Formats: sequence, structure tokens, C-alpha cells
Amino acid sequence: MKYYFNKTIKGTFEEVIDKVTIGLKEEGFGILTEIDVTETLKQKLDVDFKKYRILGACNPPYAHKALEAEDKIGTMLPCNVIVQEVSKGVIEVAAVNPMASMQAVENNILAEIASDISDKLEHVIEKL
Repeated sequence: MKYYFNKTIKGTFEEVIDKVTIGLKEEGFGILTEIDVTETLKQKLDVDFKKYRILGACNPPYAHKALEAEDKIGTMLPCNVIVQEVSKGVIEVAAVNPMASMQAVENNILAEIASDISDKLEHVIEKL
């Protein structure tokens, strides 16, 4: 099982960020955090790096269910989605596969939640 779902599409970096954000919203997710890896590496290490952003996506009802089922699951929240520029006008989007990341947690309720969230994230990626 792969630990992520991904797709490469054509467009500008910002256009793809917008498409991903809209797709996530349609599946009930909001963006809690946004990390501009390019800017962070420039500031911290003075390194030039490709356009790369990490979006911390959260589906509040499912996050609530997961936290009720397993109080330490917050260590794996939110679900990260990356957007990176592979080459000019070619952008890859990848989302974590919660089923893969939660395999070590032995909790049947959590497994059902992870399956639902995996389906939703995979749907976002497929629709791009």
C-alpha cells in the first residue's frame, strides 16, 4: 500500500493550489496550516528550492470522531497534502493515505474513519 495518492497536472502553481483547496472544501476539508517550504528553506538555510507547499487539511467531523476513538491520533493530524512544481507548468499534488499511516494503530473504529478519509482524499486527487 502506498503512503500517498498523487497526480501530476498542468497549470500554474497558484492555480493548482486553488484547485486543491476547492476540491478539499467540496469533500468537507478546510486548510488549517500552510507551509511554504520554498520560503522556509530560503530563510533558514539560504537554499533555493522548487515551489513546494504543504497544506494541512482537516475534516472536522472526522477529526472529532478520530480523537474520540483514539486520543493520541492527534499526532497524525491534520492530513497533509503537498503541491510541488515538477517543472515549469507541471505540478504534482500528493496527499497522505491515512490507511497506510494508521496501520500501526489497532482500533477498528479508527480504521473505518481512516478508510473514509482515504476515499475522500483520493477523490480530491482524482478530480484534479
